[in-house]
Amino acid sequence: MKTVNLSYPLTAGIIEENAGPQIAAIGQFDGVHQGHASVITSAVRLAQQKGIPSAVMTFHPHPKDVMKKGNYEGNLTPLHEKQELLAAMGVDLLYVVEFSESFSQLSPQAFVEGMLLTLGVQTAIVGFDFRFGHKGEGHAEMLRELGNGKMNVEIIPPFEQEGEKVSSSTIRKALQTGELEEANRLLGHPYRLRGEVIDGDKRGRTIGFPTANLRIEDKFVVPAKGVYAVRSLVQGKWMSGVMNLGVKPTFQEGVTAPSFEVHLLDFDREIYGEQLTVELISYIRPERKFPSIQELVAQIQADADTARRILDSSN
Repeated sequence: MKTVNLSYPLTAGIIEENAGPQIAAIGQFDGVHQGHASVITSAVRLAQQKGIPSAVMTFHPHPKDVMKKGNYEGNLTPLHEKQELLAAMGVDLLYVVEFSESFSQLSPQAFVEGMLLTLGVQTAIVGFDFRFGHKGEGHAEMLRELGNGKMNVEIIPPFEQEGEKVSSSTIRKALQTGELEEANRLLGHPYRLRGEVIDGDKRGRTIGFPTANLRIEDKFVVPAKGVYAVRSLVQGKWMSGVMNLGVKPTFQEGVTAPSFEVHLLDFDREIYGEQLTVELISYIRPERKFPSIQELVAQIQADADTARRILDSSN
């Protein structure tokens, strides 16, 4: 998959290199959840039928982050994760449109004529609730009108599971309330975090459970505090593990910023400075304060055993 960074207005070089007949799915696609996948796979299928490239057009940074409006609390799927998921879905071309305050002023007509038609989008595929242009005044039917016979538009209906519309806001809420299995079900894949392994207080090593302390670099949605069964991509290999996300109340008070500590099962190598991708598979329990270090150690061992059973059974 080829990734192309765009800003408005498009430059002659960008147009010359990328313009041509193509089928484009357009949207923010934060989470690339099952509802988003229904839009994207429709574009991939149609492009394959017509023998032309499939494209996805998304916007970065997240519009809610730029405009400071709404309930934006971080990404479900940061850009690098989105790239990996889209590539795996068979997308040929990813357009990453720079979203800024000036871009937010763009009229729906200017967006269609100056970007979509200029790039040669033959068919645009969008979700039923797609909005675009200044103050979101553009909608899916308007997109069809502005195509003016030069661009077809397919509008994908809501994707539902068990009678419930799959949405990013529902997934965010599920993550933040500890309903990880529900969030993963709606996503269609395990929720992921990624960060650099940094020096910590090394307390885990002294009690027999060394941990990789992660500095989360992207603005992820932070799940509920607690203990999770996880899989971590370490040096190209997926490893089973248990993660504590929280403020370590047994050892410290008055801390509000959560830490992310992953204990990798059956692993004892140094990995400081490396990037870890962590898939959250199951929520084991909430974080709590223990009256003694001995009781904490016993619980960590129990959590590790629980994580091992969960992960072994899910393989």
